Amino acid sequence: MKSTLLFLSLTLFAVQFAAAQKVYPTLGKVIYEDPAFEKLLPKTSQVEVLASGFDWSEGPVWNKDGGYLLFSDVPKNKVYKWEEKSGLSVFLEPSGYTGLGMYSDEEGSNGLIIDSKGRLVSCEHGDRRISAMPLKGGGKITLADKFEGKRFNSPNDVTEHSNGSYYFTDPPYGLSKKHEDNSREIQQFGVYRIAKDGKVTMEITDLTRPNGLAFSPDGKTLYIAQSDPEKAVLMSYPVDANGKIGTGKLLYDATPMVKAEKAGLPDGLKIDKDGNIWTSGPGGLLVLTPAGKLLGRIEMGELTSNCAWGDDGSTLYLTVDSYICRIKTGTKGAGW
Repeated sequence: MKSTLLFLSLTLFAVQFAAAQKVYPTLGKVIYEDPAFEKLLPKTSQVEVLASGFDWSEGPVWNKDGGYLLFSDVPKNKVYKWEEKSGLSVFLEPSGYTGLGMYSDEEGSNGLIIDSKGRLVSCEHGDRRISAMPLKGGGKITLADKFEGKRFNSPNDVTEHSNGSYYFTDPPYGLSKKHEDNSREIQQFGVYRIAKDGKVTMEITDLTRPNGLAFSPDGKTLYIAQSDPEKAVLMSYPVDANGKIGTGKLLYDATPMVKAEKAGLPDGLKIDKDGNIWTSGPGGLLVLTPAGKLLGRIEMGELTSNCAWGDDGSTLYLTVDSYICRIKTGTKGAGW
């Protein structure tokens, strides 16, 4: 009888432990191109799938104060919230298009950040603007929706510099007919800066499909991913003390990987505390040194759009087509 009770007690403990320690399915495979990559992702590293069923997940950002992840589902015009205890919920709808009828197949918000003022800053495809919304109550305000009186194409990704300026990219992906849309008012797919006084300047004019962007830990370099299958590259640009962007140079060319039929393009990216670049790209996620050396990859087997640091700064959350994923790392994000 005692042995039966002991067995039942152990079984109950095992069930309770499993319930407390959620077990998630896994996806993808870590590829080590350089031995140094093991310090960033140990051999035991696995990508966990936290949620699924999205049309196109994008723009992940971790709210440090609330301890939860926010991300866009661009076609569904929603921002979702995910947290460990309660799982998934809709955080904001509509997220990027507030007009009547259907605007395009990617009308919602895309890139998201939480700025130094604690606001959710969104790249809104349908409303063609950069907006800011307090997370503790209050409506949105427009940070920028025009350059020299002309409407943006579809702001895609945004980052904030330590000097308080915002920088964002403006490709055509949110327009109904993309680059051929007759509502386009600006011919360049530019990279813009919103200064602290609200003035908007076009900082970069010669990229064909600028997409994700992020600053080095010291703020002196801006990295930009280009989602052009004919020139799928990661560029680096010097940033002067006044926030102006200098002449760029090629950091990494992923075009051969595209030509080798690895699915995906350079898209969203984030930086770790040592300046390494974690960027979506052909095949999944690429990890590069600040000098542009490929350390390793995470082959996802699905189109990977973006990533963000979360938890204590050592967990990397990934938006992967219809999935939300995470992987524990051996480093921390810049600024944590």
